[in-house]
Formats: sequence, structure tokens, C-alpha cells
Amino acid sequence: MIEWSPKILQALVALTLLWVWLFRFGRPTSFRGGRSKDLKEEFGVYGLPEWSFWAVGSCKVLLSLSLLAGLYFEQLIKPTALALTVLMFAAVWMHLKMKRDSLVKALPAYLMLTACVFLVFN
Repeated sequence: MIEWSPKILQALVALTLLWVWLFRFGRPTSFRGGRSKDLKEEFGVYGLPEWSFWAVGSCKVLLSLSLLAGLYFEQLIKPTALALTVLMFAAVWMHLKMKRDSLVKALPAYLMLTACVFLVFN
């Protein structure tokens, strides 16, 4: 069971990111920055241009698919997890930049960051 743990984490990270960016992007959650009601609005709250929403979303979806492909092609795992680490670090930073928001709003991004760092160094 221990040798499967990284694979389970890998699939969990990929499926979570796909869920957020393909099915939950237009819905409110208690983790959205400021008072934003969806992901696109959240990028605006952070002062980011609209194109960054599309760029980050596309990258996260493609990297998630690459992480799933890494279940069969192991050479994809570390570079994909490293790229996701950079994106998730930026997500945590954006959440923490919103000083009036509670730290709880950064929790999902921080957990994804931690999981990606684990995958890079595993």
C-alpha cells in the first residue's frame, strides 16, 4: 500500500484541479478571494488581467491531464508537479496578499502546493 501512496496523491491532485477548473469554476465557494463568486471574478479581485484567468486555467487543466498521464508515463510526473508547484505557490501568494481575507481561504491552494512539492521530491 505504501508504494501506491504517491500515485493516489498524484491522481487526487489532478482530479481535484480538473474538478475546480472544469466543473466548479463558475460557482461560489467559501475559499474564493475577497467577495468573488467565481474563479474569473477572483482573478479580478487579485488585480490580475482577464487573460491570466484563461492562461492559468488552461495550464492547470493541461498539467492535470499530464499528471494523470504520469500514472502510465512516470517521466512526466516530476516536471509536471514542478510546474504545478510554481502555479500553486502563486495561488497561495495571491490568497495571502488579500490581507482582509482569512487564512482559511488559502488552505486548498496550500494543500495542493504541499502535495505538488511532495510529488517533486518523492
